[in-house]
Amino acid sequence: MASGSLQSRDAGSWTPKQNKLFEKALALYDKDTPDRWQNVAKAVGGKTAEEVKRHYEILIEDLKHIEAGRIPIPNYKSSDSSINGD
Repeated sequence: MASGSLQSRDAGSWTPKQNKLFEKALALYDKDTPDRWQNVAKAVGGKTAEEVKRHYEILIEDLKHIEAGRIPIPNYKSSDSSINGD
């Protein structure tokens, strides 16, 4: 990812479990939910409302860069060896 991406700027302080909880909370608490960021922070655990809001803002920035073609879509490797032909 590019140096300004979510991965390099923010992901180091977020565990994979927290990121998954963050994603689920975003689906549950949309932009019209009162106290959205407090609810998302509570669902994630260990993060403040400001931290989850900033994490979201960085995610949106990255999506805009990807959609504009400025950041390539990551080529994730599968953990399933049968897919890789191993």
